[in-house]
Amino acid sequence: MPSPSHSPTGLPFDDIRDLLTRMPGPDEAAIAAVRARDAELTKPAGALGRLETIVEWVAAWSANPKPRVDRPLVAIFATSHGVTKQGVSAFPDAVNRQMLDNFAAGGAAVNQLCVANDIGLKVFDLAIDVPTPDITEDDAFDEAACAATIAFGMEAIVGADLLCLGEMGIGNTTIAAAVHHALYGGEASDWVGRGTGVDDEGLARKAEVVARAVARAGGPGLDPLEVLRRVGGREIAAAVGAIIAARLQRIPVLLDGYVVTAAAAILHAIDPASLDHCIAAHRSAEAAHGRVLEKIGKRPLLDLGMRLGEGSGAALACGIVRNALAVHQGMATFEQAAVSRG
Repeated sequence: MPSPSHSPTGLPFDDIRDLLTRMPGPDEAAIAAVRARDAELTKPAGALGRLETIVEWVAAWSANPKPRVDRPLVAIFATSHGVTKQGVSAFPDAVNRQMLDNFAAGGAAVNQLCVANDIGLKVFDLAIDVPTPDITEDDAFDEAACAATIAFGMEAIVGADLLCLGEMGIGNTTIAAAVHHALYGGEASDWVGRGTGVDDEGLARKAEVVARAVARAGGPGLDPLEVLRRVGGREIAAAVGAIIAARLQRIPVLLDGYVVTAAAAILHAIDPASLDHCIAAHRSAEAAHGRVLEKIGKRPLLDLGMRLGEGSGAALACGIVRNALAVHQGMATFEQAAVSRG
């Protein structure tokens, strides 16, 4: 795994920006090989729609003309947030530790999806018992700690050939909304949804908290990494690192829901091409998720009204990717099947 180089300035964020300048592009020869085979398969051209472009995507970013996914991984970054003391969630902070225990016991929804779809699962405890500061009062990190968390995320994906990114943490839809508000402006209420199920009073309180946090941080209009540092969270920073590392290691990425998309939005604001190896797994029921996906130019594979997080949508989308690859690899050609082209 390439590590951040030491920048001339010595500033941690400059190391991250340097990595973004060294991201590889798509493997055009692999794409051409996939298209050549697809043209010979026993079906009308384009008949499988997005399944065909998914195969090209895996080939492009894995640099494999015969693309495969043998070792998919759901990586869940879990942490806690001081902003929950503002009453922005329907659940208490104690749920964070309880859910980690539930993951470990195999009792969460994502555990079942990983078993059903033969996907590896890793859950990373990002100091879950030590919340980041309340972002209405203070920055979430200093620069060194934020960069270190990004670096941690870069090391989390060893051995995967398809990365499904997920997260868990009470209050993190508030954090994601603050990131999106700081990046895109508008009203705080544009980016706030019900998260774990807050009532109308809680929704209004969330919007007010997000507005205060972004105003305190000096946004909108901040540098994207400063947005992450001032109003982000550890799970979002780690996801930023995982997305970067996946690109450097040629691993395609499936983005889960609203919170993971905040990490993608930060990278997109630095360089839109930094997300070319990513597909949005689904559009969640969180109201603003679809708007953010439009901002970053991602059309989701699924829209099932889900709002669970924990990589659940990405795990489901992994099955679609594997089906697309199985069709491409297993279908007969016109010549093999002795089928007339018409």
